[in-house]
Parts: sequence; structure tokens; C-alpha cells
Amino acid sequence: MEEEVPGMLILVLGGGASGKSARAEDLACGFSGKRLYVATMEPFGAEAEKRIARHRAMRSEKGFESVDCYRELSSLDPQKDTQVILLECLGNLLANEMFGRDAPGCEDRIRRGLMHLEGLPNIKHLVVVSNEVSLDGDRYDPETLEYIRILNRLNGWLADRADRVEEVVCGIPLLLKGEEGV
Repeated sequence: MEEEVPGMLILVLGGGASGKSARAEDLACGFSGKRLYVATMEPFGAEAEKRIARHRAMRSEKGFESVDCYRELSSLDPQKDTQVILLECLGNLLANEMFGRDAPGCEDRIRRGLMHLEGLPNIKHLVVVSNEVSLDGDRYDPETLEYIRILNRLNGWLADRADRVEEVVCGIPLLLKGEEGV
């Protein structure tokens, strides 16, 4: 009888256009089982639609089933044979939750949603992509500052829970937590 491997939570961080999405897809594709790509980017405008189309084309040959989930991750109910989930991306999800409805409670809703996905009985691997954001000295409006603070708290919370954390810089994955060889 095959030994059951415990589920793995992987966080892939990086700045804009760092290669974090490609790295997360490579990691997810390295695991056996049916893969679900949870896309969080809402198509607001032509530019967003182009970006979404480009991402779909890039992953079309990788065997992902795709689902759009802009809010309320806890309502997501993947098929019972799904074993790998790639969530792309936490920054978009937070923006949707924070600016598309009442901001109070958005952090808790996202945490509950991530725990929901992580706790699904057949899920063996959950790969979460998130933006690395920080305060760079610029002056931001209060809502943007709150977005940055919440995303950084969510990233820290996920990093604490994760079995593996990578930061992708210029397409190069840097292992921050976990073991080599995944």
C-alpha cells in the first residue's frame, strides 16, 4: 500500500513580473494528481483581459482546470478528485475583497478561505502566489497603506504555516523556508 504523503502548503512570493507565476506553475505541475488553477484577477478593462488571456494561454498545455474566484475562497468547492490547487494571486484576491466590498473583515475572510482550501480532504498540495510589497518611502493614500499592511500580514501568516516558501527574483527562485529538491 502506498504511504500517504501529508499535504504541503507552498508560498511563492515575488515582485511584479518576477517570474513567480511561472515558478508556482512549475511547482504545481511537479505534483501528481488533478490540478486546479484558481484565478483571482477580475477582468477590469482591456489591459486586464489581455493579461488574463496571456496567462490562460501560457498554462493551457499544463493540464490545469481553471476556475475564477474573485472573492470568498471559502465558497470554492473543487471536484473531489482535485489534488493540487494553485491560487494566483493573493494580492488580487485582497484587492477584490478590500475594494470590491466593505474592507472590514477582508483579512479574516481570506484567512478562512485559505484554511478552507488547505483543509479540503483530497488536496495534497496548495501553492499560493503572492506579491512582495513593502513601503518604499513613497507617500500613499490611507487605503493603499492599509492594503500593503494587510497583504504583508497575510504573507507572514502564510509563511509561518507553509512547508515551503520561495521568493522569485528576476526569474530565480530563492528558497526561504523548506527543503531543497521540491
